[in-house]
Amino acid sequence: MKKLITLCLLASIMWSCNPKSEQNNETEADSTATASEVEAEEEVKLTGNFGDEISDDGAITADELYAKMESTDSMAVKVEGEILATCQMKGCWMTLDIPQQEAMRVTFKDYGFFVPKSGVEGKKAVVEGYAKKVTTDVETQKHYAKDAGKSQEEIDAITEPKTEIAFVANGVIIKDSK
Repeated sequence: MKKLITLCLLASIMWSCNPKSEQNNETEADSTATASEVEAEEEVKLTGNFGDEISDDGAITADELYAKMESTDSMAVKVEGEILATCQMKGCWMTLDIPQQEAMRVTFKDYGFFVPKSGVEGKKAVVEGYAKKVTTDVETQKHYAKDAGKSQEEIDAITEPKTEIAFVANGVIIKDSK
C-alpha cells in the first residue's frame, strides 16, 4: 500500500511540474514516443565498468591466477579472461575461461551489482577482488546449472562436490573482443 501511495504521489508531482501547454497538447503519439525513449534508456549496456570503478592495470591472466593459487588458499588479485557465460536469471555471476582448467565462477561482492544476463559471451573481462579455493556442494552446483539454463539431464548428472577457485569481484570491466 505504501508503494502505491508513493507512486501516486510521484505521478502527481511529475504531472503538476509539466507546463500547462504541454499537458494540454500531449497526444497518444507523444505518450508512445516517451515510452520508446524510456525503453531505449533501459537497454542493458554490454561493456564498461560494473560495480566499483577499476582499471585493467596490473591484471594477470586467469591461467597465471591458477599457478599462483597452488601456493595459497586465497589472495586479492586482478584477473583478465574471456567470459564464457553469465547467470541467465539476474546476471549475478559469470564464468571466465581458464585454459587447461575448469571455468572460474565470478560472483559479485554482497550482490552489490550485476552484469548483463546475455550478450557478453566471448568478450574480455577484468575482475578485481578476492580469489579463494572452495569446495562447492552438489546443491549449489545444481543451482548454478539451473541459473545457466542447463537441461534437467545436465543438472541431474551433478552428483559430487567440486573443489575450485571462486572469485568475489568488487569491480568488473567488460571489453569488446575486438
